[in-house]
Amino acid sequence: MQNSPATDPARLVQRQLEAYSRKDIDAWLATYARDAEQYALHGERLAKGHEELRRRMLARFAEPDLHAQLLSRVVRGAFVTDLERVTRTFPEGRGVMDMLCIYEVTQGHIVRASFAFGESRLAR
Repeated sequence: MQNSPATDPARLVQRQLEAYSRKDIDAWLATYARDAEQYALHGERLAKGHEELRRRMLARFAEPDLHAQLLSRVVRGAFVTDLERVTRTFPEGRGVMDMLCIYEVTQGHIVRASFAFGESRLAR
C-alpha cells in the first residue's frame, strides 16, 4: 500500500526539516503528533507533547545561525533515518554538529524521534 502525500513518512520528515530551518514553530509542530516524544538515542526523554516540544524548540529557534542540512536519508516503512548537519550558535560561537535522527511516523505525524548527537565543531 502506497502512502498519500499527506501521510508519506519521507515527505513529512522533509516538511519537518524545512520548518526547522525556517524556524517556523507552528509548521514544525504540525508534523508531530500531540503526544509525540523526543529522545536522546538509547537515553533520556528530551520532550513529550506539543507544550514541551514548543518550549524546547523556541529556545533553539532563537539561535541566529540555526539551519539543518540533510546529508542522507533512509526510509524503511514508518521509520525515516536522517543524517543531518546542523549549524548552531553555541555559547562558544557558531559551529556545526552532525546528528543521526530517527523518526517514527504514524498516521501522518511523527510520534517518536530519537537523536544521536555528534561532536560540535566551531566554525573557523
